Amino acid sequence: MVLQDAYGRTVTNLRISLTQRCNLACIYCHAEGEVDPKEQMSVEEIAEIMQVGKKFGIRSIKLTGGEPLLRPDILDIIRAVPPGIEVSMTTNGTLLAEKAQALKAAGLSRVNVSLDTLKRERYQEITGKDQLDRVLAGIRAAIDAGLTPVKLNMVLLKGINDDELDDFMAFVRGNRDLILQVIELMDFGNCTSHSDVDGVERDLDTRATQIVTRRMHHRKKYCLDNAEVEVVRPLHNTEFCAFCNRLRLTSDGKLKPCLLRSDNLVDIRGKHGDELEAAFQKAVEIREPFFR
Repeated sequence: MVLQDAYGRTVTNLRISLTQRCNLACIYCHAEGEVDPKEQMSVEEIAEIMQVGKKFGIRSIKLTGGEPLLRPDILDIIRAVPPGIEVSMTTNGTLLAEKAQALKAAGLSRVNVSLDTLKRERYQEITGKDQLDRVLAGIRAAIDAGLTPVKLNMVLLKGINDDELDDFMAFVRGNRDLILQVIELMDFGNCTSHSDVDGVERDLDTRATQIVTRRMHHRKKYCLDNAEVEVVRPLHNTEFCAFCNRLRLTSDGKLKPCLLRSDNLVDIRGKHGDELEAAFQKAVEIREPFFR
């Protein structure tokens, strides 16, 4: 059984926010689009939801936050992922060094690490904390543990880090375990440092030796000088929406059909069995592209 919305988009990916707690305070944080979250879900609730997801053809799960590694039961959550579903995680990396081996042993396949600068002072400016060394150690530990490929999520910020693209490409160059993701700043919070993503793509297009269009969101992956760079453009992007295969789950138990909307959530707290399955179906039925 598969979940397909009215626009022919089949949902195969479930993105689960485990907590809204975080040990950083990034200036652009969109909190996965959550508004006023309540009590976070238990391991048992998450496990049941993942089982329903498998029944409906979910093939991959992404664990997010907040910072998911702040949950003391994170290994139990990973172990509860049904067999046959790939589970990955987006993390800020500050707690990754000491947890990477245990995460891999529990069944985590790979990680995305949020990293917007390779400069210590800028890192503190963007995140509010002096944690760059811990993040870099976490990236190394993730590679050593086999949580690969490690994708570095760099949100492009005009006048703050948009002069570091070549530095980031040098950082990933020659390492098949590292991929750079350049991400367009989204319209959340008070950060308005929108950079010229069009210009970045034009530059990459002229320099790349190979360009691959990925199935998910039809976004492009540029291969240049032995470095892999992906560009993620969620804003005013009809292709991003047309090929979206994700359903989101907020940390307090609401299915979220679209990252950019919070007026169509489906509350699944306290639902089990047929009622929970019906809630999944309803969330997919009301999905529609934000940009079209």
